[in-house]
Amino acid sequence: MKVVQGAKTSVKLAKFFLPFTIAGLVILILNLLVDTESSGKLFFLMFAYFFPPLGKESVIPIGVSGGELNIPIINQHIVVSAINPLIMALTIAFVDIIVALFLLWNYDLAKKIPLVGKFMIKVESIGKSSSDKYSWMKPLRFIGIVLFVMVPFQGSGGLVGSIVGRLIGMKPWNTFFAISAGAIIGCLLIAYFAEAILSVFIKNFLLGALIIIILLVIGIMVFMYKKGKNSNKS
Repeated sequence: MKVVQGAKTSVKLAKFFLPFTIAGLVILILNLLVDTESSGKLFFLMFAYFFPPLGKESVIPIGVSGGELNIPIINQHIVVSAINPLIMALTIAFVDIIVALFLLWNYDLAKKIPLVGKFMIKVESIGKSSSDKYSWMKPLRFIGIVLFVMVPFQGSGGLVGSIVGRLIGMKPWNTFFAISAGAIIGCLLIAYFAEAILSVFIKNFLLGALIIIILLVIGIMVFMYKKGKNSNKS
């Protein structure tokens, strides 16, 4: 009996520490793939991705194009030089993937972590109380989670994706692979789109500015539509 309990404890410990171990190995590999300055900036951008309102739609373009960034909590100001789009995309996607892996194995434990647990419970309660919040994903299931994580809206990363996967009744491993696919596809699209926009800006500033304005208008229209929809419900 003690042997069985010991084995279960070892498995639980392995599931808790393995995601952190993988994250450490990936950061080590990044240090070998890129120069010291870029690897440090990648680390800061990965850290920034954890804190709203910064998301993949803002962190990745900053990494690809270069620019200035203020890191919350530690109040660190950095100037980011241009980073290879593929490395930038896969690095940010990895954050969602490792979060999904941790929640796959430690979901109930994560709900006890300060701040994170409170946020998870809040998302769960919203999903359960609002019948149409994530209802569009139920018939799509795997593809629905892929699209949810892929689209760069705030709160559509690995953490919320894992919670939504549970709410719509998906198996944990299916949710994990859907989040992984959505994160990689979404981050690659954003990274190479950002690189293309930067190229347009260099060649034709007015055309690049026009594209940015159009995207901002679309984003404002979507925000206003969602805000109006929510106010009508209340």
